[in-house]
This record gives sequence, structure tokens and C-alpha cells, in this order.
Amino acid sequence: MKLIAVLFSITLFLQGCTYAISPDMANRADKTIPFEKLQADPVSIKGKLVIFGGTIAQITSLKQGTLIEVSQKPLDYWGQPERTKRTGGRFLVFHMGYLNTMAYAPGNDITIAGEVLGTGSPMIGDTQYDSPVILAKEIKLWGRAPQARDKPRWMDPLYDPADSARPE
Repeated sequence: MKLIAVLFSITLFLQGCTYAISPDMANRADKTIPFEKLQADPVSIKGKLVIFGGTIAQITSLKQGTLIEVSQKPLDYWGQPERTKRTGGRFLVFHMGYLNTMAYAPGNDITIAGEVLGTGSPMIGDTQYDSPVILAKEIKLWGRAPQARDKPRWMDPLYDPADSARPE
């Protein structure tokens, strides 16, 4: 019985230490393609399987599926977007099927494995931009990254905000 409990614990521990994308998809993806190359010339790598990630900027439900606009960020060792304001630009992800727009809301981090389709031209504000388009094969939603704070958020336990408003 103890052996089963130990094996189960080890299995759970190892599951928590896995890459964001499934091993099969990660092995098939071409990790040598940098985001800069995708941004510069997506047509030259059309059909390649890639892994990129970032923060969701916008999500749109369509009849054919869901279109996600992602602000690219570098991925860490586990495939999670790094907590940085540095970005390589934006790219579009098309998912065949419906994704809950409340769960996949702007501000959430996401990692995508998918096939490069080429370019698309969405309207951002009043300007139309050419962006790389990736057909999603696998998506990992990380959720909203916690915000860093400039100073500690604490309050004196003896401080009474109502007391300071009383006239003397």
C-alpha cells in the first residue's frame, strides 16, 4: 500500500514538471525558428510546426473558429511566457472550434503549438497590419500573470481611516 502511495506521489510530482506542450507535439515542432524569422517572412516557413507564446491581446469568435491575437513573449524552460514587457511583435492564432472568450481573455498568458499558415491583415485601431498566422494544434492557457508591486501593500493594524476624518 505504501509503495502505491509513493509511486502515485512521484507520478504527480513529475506531471507538474513537464513542458507546456505535449511531448509528441514538442518533438515534432521546429524549435530552431526564431520569432523574428516568423515576423519577417512567414511565407518562407509556411507549413512548419512551431511553438510560440505570449499574452492575449484580443480574441474574436468567428463562424469557422476563434481568432486570437497574441503579443509575443520569450518562453522559459517550461514553455511559459516570461514575465517581461519585452515583445517581438504580434501574431494571430486561429483555432478550429469555439474557445470561451471569458477564459481566454486579454491579459492571460498562452503557449501555442501550431502550423504556420502565412499572413493575415487585421485592423488594429485605424491601421491594417500584416501579422503571421498560426493554425493552433495545441494550446496551453496559463492565466493572468501576477502584477509586480512597487512597494509593499500593508496597513498599520491600529490605523483607523474613520478617525482621521473626525474634526477635533
